[in-house]
Amino acid sequence: MDSSVIAMMIGVSTFLGAIALLAFLFAVKNGHFDDSKKMMNSVHFDDEEALNDAVEKEKKREKLKEKNYRPE
Repeated sequence: MDSSVIAMMIGVSTFLGAIALLAFLFAVKNGHFDDSKKMMNSVHFDDEEALNDAVEKEKKREKLKEKNYRPE
């Protein structure tokens, strides 16, 4: 292959990669990957026991934080 063909291929692939990166960053910035309904829908599939366990664990975690908190 001619070296100019290789240079052109490298240039085009770099350009296309930059476009893909910019498109991805644009999508992340505008929240296209955020799934706000996922957490709300997952509650419908949990049973009551699992939800109660989660609440108890959160309360224990808060108590430990309060117990270990020492203002200086």
